[in-house]
Amino acid sequence: MNKVVLITGAGRGIGASTAALAASQGYAVAVNYLGNYQAASDVVSAIVAAGGKALAIQADVSRKEEVARLFDQASEQLGPVTHLVNNAGVPGKIGRVEDLDPAVLLKTFEVNMFAAVYCSQQFIKRCSTKYGAAGGAIVNVSSMASRTGSPNELVHYAAAKAALETFNYGLASEVATEGIRVNAVSCGLFETDIHAEAGDASRLQRYATRMPMQRAGRPEEAAQAIMWLLSPAASYITGATLPVAGGR
Repeated sequence: MNKVVLITGAGRGIGASTAALAASQGYAVAVNYLGNYQAASDVVSAIVAAGGKALAIQADVSRKEEVARLFDQASEQLGPVTHLVNNAGVPGKIGRVEDLDPAVLLKTFEVNMFAAVYCSQQFIKRCSTKYGAAGGAIVNVSSMASRTGSPNELVHYAAAKAALETFNYGLASEVATEGIRVNAVSCGLFETDIHAEAGDASRLQRYATRMPMQRAGRPEEAAQAIMWLLSPAASYITGATLPVAGGR
C-alpha cells in the first residue's frame, strides 16, 4: 500500500524532522506550512535529494475550509493520505494568566486544539472503514506542559495541550473499530525555536539542566517516537499518550 503522511507545521523543528524520517521509511510526505515557504521548501528539497517524495502545501490548519483544501491537494498529488501527524502548534506569549490577551488565548486554542480536530475530521472521512476506506493512523503532538500547567509562563498553552490529549483519548475510542489508531506524544523540553517564539530565547538553556537527563531533547528523538506510533509495530496501541521528555 502506498503510504502518504500529512504532517502539519512541518517546515521546522519536530515536524521537519518527522518529515525527513517518514520519507526515509518510504512514506510520501505532505509538508504543511503556514507562512515560511522557504523552510518548507528546504524540507522537501532534502527529501527529494535523498530519493524520497514530498510536497510543500500552504494552509492555515486552524481554518476548517483550508484543511479540506490541504487534504485534497495532498491526495491529488501524492495519493490518498493514510497517516496524519497533528504537529502544528503555537506557544502564545509567556506571562501570567491575568495578563493574557484574549486574542492570544484564542489563537493558542485554534492552532493547538481546533486544528487537530479539523484535520482529524478530514482524515476520518477519507480513511475510516466506515466510509469504505482501509484505515490509518493519527499521532497528535502534545506537551508535558499539559501535566505541569506551566505556571507563570504558558498556562494557556498547557490548557490547550491538555484539551488535545483528552481529544486524543476520546477520538481513539470513537474510531477504534474503524481501522484508525489515534495516539499522542507528549514532548518535554526540545531544541526548537518555540521558546524564542514565546518571548524567551534563553528558556531552553535555563530549563535543560532541570531535566532528569540534564539536557533538552533533539527534534529527531521526537520524530522516532511519532513514526513508531504510526507504524505497524504499534498496531495494538491506541488512545495512548507517550511521554518523550527525558524522564520529566
